[in-house]
Amino acid sequence: MKFPTVSRPLITGALFSLVLLAGAPAGAADKGMAYVSNQNGNVTVIDLNTLETVGEIDVGSEGPRGIGVTADGKLLITANGEDGDISVIDRVSGKVLKRIPIGENPEFVRVRGNYAFVSFEPAAVGGPPPTPGSEEAKALEEERERENAEPAKIAVVDLEKGKVVRAITGGMETEGIEFSADGKQIIVTNEADENLSVHEIATGKLVKKIDTRKYGNRPRGIKMAPDGKSYVASLEYGNKLVVMDGQFNILKVVSTGEVPYGLAFDRSGKRLFVALAKGKALQVFDTKTYQPVKNVPTGDRCWHFTFTPDDSHILVACGRSHEVVVIDAKTLEPVKRIEDKKLPWGIVTYPKAVGSLDVP
Repeated sequence: MKFPTVSRPLITGALFSLVLLAGAPAGAADKGMAYVSNQNGNVTVIDLNTLETVGEIDVGSEGPRGIGVTADGKLLITANGEDGDISVIDRVSGKVLKRIPIGENPEFVRVRGNYAFVSFEPAAVGGPPPTPGSEEAKALEEERERENAEPAKIAVVDLEKGKVVRAITGGMETEGIEFSADGKQIIVTNEADENLSVHEIATGKLVKKIDTRKYGNRPRGIKMAPDGKSYVASLEYGNKLVVMDGQFNILKVVSTGEVPYGLAFDRSGKRLFVALAKGKALQVFDTKTYQPVKNVPTGDRCWHFTFTPDDSHILVACGRSHEVVVIDAKTLEPVKRIEDKKLPWGIVTYPKAVGSLDVP
């Protein structure tokens, strides 16, 4: 199947903010903008009215991965892997307002109120992780034990004060972040420790650990259902999902395609979408039965995705094929490929939408 391809020069400098402010054509409702973090570049901006790339934001650093936007749309936050900090950006102008040191290897960003929660991994190693159970994995685990390697943490950043106010200690190679329905707890996936951990946000106190080893290796994504009564986590090297109740008890284990990562429910909670990094698809499940509904073809190593604010389309960031794949949310068919990205990792929108990195 062939799709229309968008490839055009990026708009930067003074014209950038004018493009962002221009919005939809006269008489049409503005559908908003999407923001894509690129590990080998900056943040590119997609106009959701035209589904075309219209600008680029220089984050002032290298290796942006995690990305989030504040509820009022004023600030865009990126986690910069190379420099161990986050960039706080005026979303409309694209100007970097400040950079806040976090720690080594910041990766995942979730914005809640005036705070950004950013996972960072002092003991992370470069390149793909070793296969669980392999000699390489055993050697790395022994090295970390020998050197008393520092576990990953979640930095809590006060965006008004412009500084880290505390840190919550996770496990080894903490990845995904989600919040409890009452907003008092944070749930994180700990890749190398093969578990999920639940912590009090106010104190950082560990509340519960959920061991995933007998179901699969390397938990990555974590999402709460819209009704707040269940949670789902992806096990990357198990090709599995674990479905948990509101107290984080595992109720069901669901088989997926190859290497599940980012995941999100639709707005109604009736369907769950899972990005298959090696399966080259967005897998869709019926949440009543957790039976697969469809595999929508995407690209190579797609890690994160978002619905558009009007729920009409899904945009999937596909790192190794350097593109964003656009899917019609009703027909579940790909309709466009937006090219010229540089290893895209994360994607969010404003107005805020349902996605693997954000909620409305």
